[in-house]
Parts: sequence; C-alpha cells; structure tokens
Amino acid sequence: MEAGRRGKQKAAPTLHDVARQAGVSVATASRALNGSSTRTVRPEYISRVVAAAERLGYQPHLSAQAIALGSTPTAALVVSDIDDPYFSSIASGVIVAAQAHALIPTVAVADRSPARELQIVRTLRGQRPRVIIVAGSRIDGAGTDTTLDDELQAYQAVGGRVVMVSQESLRFPTVAIDNAGGGRQLASALVSRGYRRFAVLSAARKIRTSRDRCDGFLAGLREAGMPEPLVVETRFTRDGGYEATRRLLDGGPPTVDAIVTVNDVMAIGAMTAIRDAGFTPGRDVGVAGFDDISWCADLDPALTTVAIPLHQVGVMAMELALGDDPQQPVIRVPTSVILRDSTPSR
Repeated sequence: MEAGRRGKQKAAPTLHDVARQAGVSVATASRALNGSSTRTVRPEYISRVVAAAERLGYQPHLSAQAIALGSTPTAALVVSDIDDPYFSSIASGVIVAAQAHALIPTVAVADRSPARELQIVRTLRGQRPRVIIVAGSRIDGAGTDTTLDDELQAYQAVGGRVVMVSQESLRFPTVAIDNAGGGRQLASALVSRGYRRFAVLSAARKIRTSRDRCDGFLAGLREAGMPEPLVVETRFTRDGGYEATRRLLDGGPPTVDAIVTVNDVMAIGAMTAIRDAGFTPGRDVGVAGFDDISWCADLDPALTTVAIPLHQVGVMAMELALGDDPQQPVIRVPTSVILRDSTPSR
C-alpha cells in the first residue's frame, strides 16, 4: 500500500508543462525563464510563462540558464581562509551585494594555498558563474600567477566578470587596500603616544599583504627618527602571534614598549601570550594590530589597530564586477588608525 502511494506521487513540473499551460512553444518558455543572449521574448509571453511557472511550482535549472546566457546567476568568491574574520567580513559584503543583484553567492576557501586557489578558479570556469572575486594576498614565488591570469582571462573572454581584492599585480579590476599607508600611519600614531622601542611580528616576506604593512610601519618609524625595531617572522595566524610573543618574553620582562602585528588575529595571540607570561597587555607592553575585525573593541584591553572597511570592501568588489565599466582598473581603499586602551600614552 505504501509503495502504491509512492508510485502515485505527483511528478515535478517540467518546462513542457509550463509551455503548455502558457500557450507558447517550449523554446519560448525556455527563453522567457532562462534568458537568451541572442533572442528576445515579447513581454506578454514572459508574463504568461512566469505566471504558469509560479502556478505549477516550476524551478528553472542553472545548467539551462548557463547554456542560454553563457553564465549562471551566481557570484563566486574565493578567499584564503574563512575562519579569519578579515575574510569573513569581506564575504559578508560580497553576499549582501550579490543578493541585491539577484545573484546566488558562493564561497570557496583556498586555505592560503596558491595551487588550491588556481584549482578552484579552474573548477569555477566550468560552472560559469557571472562573477568571480578572488580575495587574498598575492604570494611571491608561488609560480601560479601566470596560469591564474590565463584562466581568468579565458573566463573573462566569454563574458565573465573578474575582480581581485589584493595587490595590483594581475590584469584585472582590483580593490586595493592601502596597507603600506596604514602601517605608516600606525607608526606615527604610536610614536606620538610616547612609544620608542618596538617589536614587529610579520609573516613571511613573500606574503605581500604582510610585507606591505610591515614595510609601511618601518618607513613611518624612520620618518619619525626612531631606531630600527626588532622584526620577528612568524605565521600569519593567531598561533603565530602567540608563539612569537612567548619567545620575546622568555627572558623576562618586556624589552620593548609595544608589539605591533600585521593583522588583528596575531595581536590577539600576542595579548594571550603576554598574560600567560605573567604580564598585562597595555600596562606592561603595548599591543597593536591591523584590520579592525569586529572583536577588537570587545577585547580587554580594547585593541589599537588600523581600520579597513572590510564589509564595504566586499560590497565594492561586487559593484565593481557588475558595473558599467568592467575595465576600471583600481579602487583604492584608504585605512585609518584607531587608538584604544591596548596602547595607552607612555
């Protein structure tokens, strides 16, 4: 009896059902629902087909839309690490902007691997999203930039839109954050608060975002007449900040006035390490980060940082991709210093 009921379940409506109820050909129904890059459909036919589809509960297939339009109504974002609030904040802006344009947002994670990033882009080309946004630092010596450029150029040649959120290194519209300028501003602000001896926790030099931020900070110190700081290379993560700070404090009390990190999650790790060593962040040694992720104001002490409008960066990337001038080369995003309790005046 149960099997009999299952056998009588109503089949899902097809495009033929929609066309029959709307009184049009199957080809016309397909063009009305999926769009067409070569043929137009009279408005009254579109209205009849859409109304029939809604009555029947018909859902068009993304693959059919890709064949008709050369793309699906999707927007793909490729990020280095979704666990990092820097990227999740950018993703939130991309998602909001994509939905405002009736696009379905998708997110792929490259795990900070240039090879994985390239593999994702190759896969996305086959899925035909309308937009591909690649967010993440370019990495020197990775050996993938030329091939990535070729893949994205081929995707763009058939109507896809590409935007980078990174440095101005590939031949695509780019949302470029003023990392070096932010580092320079941070140095000036901390010197004005009385700080003189610094340790800078930086990722590997090949990671351009980290390098630009570190170099900007060092330039700001030189402009202020300060001595060269101690630069410690570590991982671009919370654990990297923790481990480097523990090494700095192994010999006893801090020998620097402030520890400056090239992102906020490293600064959070540094603050934990300071406490674990028996000292107090802010009082015994200042701490400053970079990005102004959402947690910064809620830390104790609240974290001094360089603010980037990360959500807006995501929105800008999507608007740039869908704009009337897809060849607009670069949108430069300024940064600003936010001084908080982790760096009180000395």
